Amino acid sequence: MSNLMSEDSVFKENLFKGKKVFITGGATGMGLGFAQAFLNHGAEVFIASRKEDKLKQAAEETEKKFGKKLIWKTMDVRDNETVVEAIEFLNSEWGELDILVNNAAGNFVAPIASMSENAWRTVVDIVLDGTFRVSKASYPLLRKAKNGASIVNIIANYAWNAAPFVGHSGAAKAGVLNLTRTLALEWANDNIRVNAMCPGVVLTENVKQNLMLDEKTAKTFEDYIPIGGVTNPEKMAQQVLYLCSPAADVITGDMLIADGGQWLVGNAFYQMGKKFLDE
Repeated sequence: MSNLMSEDSVFKENLFKGKKVFITGGATGMGLGFAQAFLNHGAEVFIASRKEDKLKQAAEETEKKFGKKLIWKTMDVRDNETVVEAIEFLNSEWGELDILVNNAAGNFVAPIASMSENAWRTVVDIVLDGTFRVSKASYPLLRKAKNGASIVNIIANYAWNAAPFVGHSGAAKAGVLNLTRTLALEWANDNIRVNAMCPGVVLTENVKQNLMLDEKTAKTFEDYIPIGGVTNPEKMAQQVLYLCSPAADVITGDMLIADGGQWLVGNAFYQMGKKFLDE
C-alpha cells in the first residue's frame, strides 16, 4: 500500500484543494499511489477498476491510514457501457472534472511468435482503446473545469524504445503517446492539457506477477538504470502531480520520462530480455 503523505512531498499540502480527480486502474499499485497523493494535496478523488473487492480494500485502507475518503465504482475500460456509467456517476456527483489519469493497464510476458490473437487484443483493448474510451467519455466534464483541465496518460519507455516479450503493450502504449498529442491539439481550445508520463521500473504486485519479477530479479535492473534505480509509486506520483499543477500550465502534448535515464542505455526491459534471447 502506498504511503505518500504531504510532508514527504515537494508540493504544497492544499495544492489541489477543490479539484476533482478521476484515476483509472486506481485500486492498486501506481494508480492507488496517484490517488492517495492527490487526496493528500486536497483533491477529491474517484477511482475505478474492474474488481470491487480491490476497490473496497483500497478505500478502507486509505481512510484508515489517512483519514480521507476515496470515491469508487467498478468499471472495465474495455466495456464502453461501464465507462459511460462511471462518467454519468461523476456528472451526478461533481458535474465537472479537473484531472483525468488514464492508468489502467494490462501486460504480461509473451513472445510475438507464440502470442495468441486474444492476448494481443486484450492488452490493446485495455491500454489503447481504454484510454480512448475514457478520455472521450470524460471530455464533456473536462471542458467544464473552471480553470482548465489536465489529462495524464501513463505509458512506458518501450512505447518508442521497444523491448522483447511485451510487443502488445509496447504497440498499445505507442498508440497512447500519439493519441496524447492528438488530443492535446484537438482539445487545446477547451483549455484541456494532455500529457503522458513514462515511469521507471516500479515493483508493484502486478508487475511482480505479470512480468515475472521478484526482488532479486528486479535488482538486476539497477545495472541498466543510470540514476534512481528501481522506483516506487510515491515517486511516480510526484511526476503526475507536477504535470497537473499550475507549474506545468504551458506543457501539453508532451511526455515526462521519469525512468532514471534507462531509455538512454537501450531500455532495461530490452537488456533483461536479451539475456533470455541469448541463452
